Amino acid sequence: MKNDFVSSGRAISDMKAHLVLKTKYRRKAFTGEMLNRLHEIISNLCQKWNCKLIEFNGEEDHIHLLFQYYPQMDLSKFVNNIKSVSSRRVRSEFAEHINSIYWKDVLWNESYLIASCGGVTVSILREYVENQNAPD
Repeated sequence: MKNDFVSSGRAISDMKAHLVLKTKYRRKAFTGEMLNRLHEIISNLCQKWNCKLIEFNGEEDHIHLLFQYYPQMDLSKFVNNIKSVSSRRVRSEFAEHINSIYWKDVLWNESYLIASCGGVTVSILREYVENQNAPD
């Protein structure tokens, strides 16, 4: 993941985020087939939002995404789009399984975790900034 800089207009960036989405009530709703389908859905959404899905994985009750994005992207809208589109598609494609777990049209918990991540630690970046040669 070193030197993964992307250029857009007048900005060069390397912004990555780790997103975790949990199922509603932390119910064990996902099968391996459903996780594969979620991977496809989210990969397609990332392309539409002009970002790059680096890694995807999950368990029965949550998923993890690592993606690279441009600075102008509105992360909260992106996350809400992922949640709404993936929920709608998974609930329609795996209706029998999902309906045995949830009685309402839900899939995701309202909350989510998103954390920025980059190529260097904060301490290394702080040291780099501190050691700049400021003019006298």
